[in-house]
Amino acid sequence: MNAESRYKAVIFDLGGTLRIALEDEPYMRHARRKMAEIAGTSLDVEAFYQLVEDRYEDYRRWALAENKESGDEELWRRWLLPDYDPVRISQVCHELSFQYRQAKGRRVLVDGGREVIETLHARGYRLGIVSNLIGEHEVPDWLEEDRLDPYFSSVVLSSVCHLRKPGAEIYRIALRELGVEPGECVSVADNIKRDITGAKEAGIGCNVIFRSPEKKHPVVFTEENRPDAVISQFTELLDLLPALN
Repeated sequence: MNAESRYKAVIFDLGGTLRIALEDEPYMRHARRKMAEIAGTSLDVEAFYQLVEDRYEDYRRWALAENKESGDEELWRRWLLPDYDPVRISQVCHELSFQYRQAKGRRVLVDGGREVIETLHARGYRLGIVSNLIGEHEVPDWLEEDRLDPYFSSVVLSSVCHLRKPGAEIYRIALRELGVEPGECVSVADNIKRDITGAKEAGIGCNVIFRSPEKKHPVVFTEENRPDAVISQFTELLDLLPALN
């Protein structure tokens, strides 16, 4: 990538890329308590959370096999709490998804994230998010609360469109919303298997892998999954993507 770059848009992965989950046990414990409270369970907090965890593994196997994602209501009524009051669960399903994700960690914008978003937007790039995650409301709410929503022309979540990466169609939705050709787009993500495969199938012009601080093991590349660029600090993106003419 250089000053003659043909790229016009940047699609960010979310978890492990644009946002990082911090292990904050008091925060996570509070989320587990909130889950039990709003579900109206008769189990103690940790037993209830373990029940959800066990059932989520069944759901995840289905989601990965089918390359699909359930919306909040289906997730909780069909998969996670099918034996609970369906009326109540329908009413609280969005909050259950939010608290379940918080029980996994406190999510913060990656170091340098705001600088990268604001600078790339100022340089003329159209920005989007493509993310696999449960929960329909968390990301739009976060973008609004952190005053980041004006910078993004497309936010495509698997929980809303019911498609997952590495399928190519979730990228194609974002490309249509961004109004660019696949070859004019850069994908920035942290997961080789999940992110590069689908992006390449969709024809994304450039794939950048971020060596996320969430990664517990070293990233190993092969000729099949090798990205076009690798960054260790998020702000390195600014060196790769110059201002557009």
